Amino acid sequence: MIADLFWYLQRLGWLDGVDILLVASIFFWLFYLVRGTRAVPLLRGVIFLIIVVLLLGGLVELRAFGWLIQRALPALLVAVPVIFQPELRRALEQLGRPGTLFGWRTGEREEVESALSTVTEASETLAQRHQGALIVLERQTGLQEFVESGVELDAKVSYELLLTIFNPNTTLHDGAVIVREGRILAAACVLPLSTAFLADRQLGLRHRAGIGVTEESDAIAVVVSEERGAISIAHNGRIIRNLDAKRLQKVLHAFYQPMLEGGWSQRVERLRQMLGVRS
Repeated sequence: MIADLFWYLQRLGWLDGVDILLVASIFFWLFYLVRGTRAVPLLRGVIFLIIVVLLLGGLVELRAFGWLIQRALPALLVAVPVIFQPELRRALEQLGRPGTLFGWRTGEREEVESALSTVTEASETLAQRHQGALIVLERQTGLQEFVESGVELDAKVSYELLLTIFNPNTTLHDGAVIVREGRILAAACVLPLSTAFLADRQLGLRHRAGIGVTEESDAIAVVVSEERGAISIAHNGRIIRNLDAKRLQKVLHAFYQPMLEGGWSQRVERLRQMLGVRS
C-alpha cells in the first residue's frame, strides 16, 4: 500500500499538483459556503448515502440494488440543484459580486461612517422608546427588488428621519428601511421571512424578516424590538442580540467595512474582542 503511494507520488508533475489544488479549492469553497446553514445536515446525508453506495457496490454484488441506483441516479442529479438551490444561488451571487475577486465596491467613506453612526444613535433612541424598527444596510448584493416593494425616498440618512419613519403614528413604520451608501432608498419595504427554526419565541416578524434578507444577500439588518426595547443585528442568516449602542456601532463597522486594513482572520479576531467572545 505504501509502495503504491510512493509510486503514484513519484509520477506526479507540477500540472498534477495544480489540478489537485484546484479540485481541493473548489471543495473547500463549497463547504465554506454551506457552513452554519440548513444545508449542512442535507450534505451529511448525501455524503453518507454516497459512501454506503460505494461500499455496497465495491464489496458485494447486489443486482437489484445496483439496478435501483442506476435508475435513481438521473433523478438524484436533478434533485441536488433543487435541494441546494439557496446555497447555489448564494455561491453564484458571491462570484458575481465586485468585491469577491478584484476588490470591494466602496462608497464615500465619510458618508458611510456617518450613516452607521446615525443608525446606531437612532436605534438606541427607538429602543429606549420601545418603538420597533428594521433597518437594512445594503452591501455588495443589490436589494433593488425589495426597494421597489416599499415607498422610495432617496434621502440622506438622518437621525430625525429615522425616528419619524418608525414613529407608530406614521404610515411608513410598518416595514423595513433600506440604506445604500449613506442614503435611505426606501421605507415600508417588504422582506422575505426566514424559514429557519428560531428557538426563542420572543423573536417576531421583524427578526424573521431581518434574518431572512441576510440569508438571501450579504446585507446587514438592525432590528429594534418593540416589546423588549432590545437591539439585535442579523448577518449571514444569524443574529446577535441584546446589543448596546457602543457594541452595535463596533459590530456594524466590523461587518460593513471588510475592506479596511487587516485580513479576514484579523477582522474576525477584532470582532471576537468586541463581543467579548473567547477563542
